[in-house]
Amino acid sequence: MGIVSAAALIGGVGIFVGLFLGAAAVLFHVKTDEKEEAVLAALPGNNCGGCGYAGCAALAGAIAKGEAPVNACPVGGESAAGKIAGIMGVEGGESIRRTAFVHCLGDCGKTHLNYEYTGVEDCGMIAFVPGGGPKSCGYGCVGYGSCVKACPFDAIHIKDGIAVVDREACKACGKCVAACPKHLISLEPYDAKHIVACCSGDKGPVTMKACTAGCIGCGICVKNCPAGAVAIQDLHAVIDQEKCVGCGICAEKCPRHVIL
Repeated sequence: MGIVSAAALIGGVGIFVGLFLGAAAVLFHVKTDEKEEAVLAALPGNNCGGCGYAGCAALAGAIAKGEAPVNACPVGGESAAGKIAGIMGVEGGESIRRTAFVHCLGDCGKTHLNYEYTGVEDCGMIAFVPGGGPKSCGYGCVGYGSCVKACPFDAIHIKDGIAVVDREACKACGKCVAACPKHLISLEPYDAKHIVACCSGDKGPVTMKACTAGCIGCGICVKNCPAGAVAIQDLHAVIDQEKCVGCGICAEKCPRHVIL
């Protein structure tokens, strides 16, 4: 009788729990948007935040509600945008492939050290280090790899003291851009013909002493650009990619070979 009673008790508890969970599932059921689920399935699922939303689920919800464009995911690119456009019944629109670019050429062979730094090797600590780091250029990459740690795609590495981006592996999520305290990294069009690889804010004579590959703001590139795509901002040259025609004259004329 004891065994029978125990079995009956366990069986009764099991039936009660089953009925309770079934009723709870019906009572607290949350209706899901089929489009949102389909959009989420079309996204790559990296949850990198490169779209500006907290993750793929948040972006899927925004797209389903019409609050975000179908090509908002930089990682999925045109492939994901095409699938999502089909789900939403709209045109996919043009998706420009972008890649991260480090505006610094100051590797160990082009700059020198003002002092030997001993401490936590983290780019975020540079704000508390004299001169913006041990390198002679206070605007250049210190090579401590905060961008490397932030990249979820293993697309950026430290080579010879500076960060270098693998263009093919980069998904333009923007994590490295946010991680760099010196704002040396930007997202540029993948097919950009020429980019200025320096962000120095020092005057020409100071830059010349600090780095053999630094822009001195001489303006020769500006004067020779037939499309008016080059300008001097904050004492260094910048190129307007929308105006650039890729003629290469700026790179040829640059005396410091800073334009790649």
